[in-house]
Amino acid sequence: MHNSPVTPPVQVPLLERLLAPVRRFLRNRRAQPIRDPAALRAFLQSRASYVAQMTLYGYLRTRAGSRFPELFENDQFVVSINIAKWHVWLACLSDLAAYAGGMLRRGGSASNDMVGALMTRVVDEILAETGTPSDAGPEFEEHANRVRARLALCDWSIQADGDGPFVESPTALVYWAPIADELKAFDEEIVRNSIKFRWNEIREQMRNTLDANAVLGFASSS
Repeated sequence: MHNSPVTPPVQVPLLERLLAPVRRFLRNRRAQPIRDPAALRAFLQSRASYVAQMTLYGYLRTRAGSRFPELFENDQFVVSINIAKWHVWLACLSDLAAYAGGMLRRGGSASNDMVGALMTRVVDEILAETGTPSDAGPEFEEHANRVRARLALCDWSIQADGDGPFVESPTALVYWAPIADELKAFDEEIVRNSIKFRWNEIREQMRNTLDANAVLGFASSS
């Protein structure tokens, strides 16, 4: 009698394991309308995480090729990846908040000051909930304050429905990715375009789900 061959367990690629929690969250919320500040906050937080992780890990995987899983066996490199992840997330949050504020300003009947107060409150709540992650490095709080400063000075009436507001995230991805500078010099245009491409999907989601007047109505009554 022959023994049946043992089928080895299927190994889920590392990148898929890293992104699985974000993908599950997005699937569960994909069709949710944005009608109040809480829904807007959830959208900003989740989509900033999605774009940050997809583009950072995607860049690392492309550069490392088959050696990508080995990166996570190097403790020092993992520290660098975590720091990069948080800074790219802050930049993504900054860009998406600027875009969302512009959508509210154009789609609703609110002044710059009202939109600014709402976006400041929403982003402050996200940053307060996040706190200062232990693996985010010493510059995290300073970067978070730059996000706050950008929103405080933002002219919401000129935030276009396009690439215009998305200026921080491409630069942050290039700067913070733990890749040798000489390689970044060759990659920069492609890396910047990769994150711009990711934002197309997010902008389309916001266009389809944001009820600007409802969100502003909740904000003014709270």
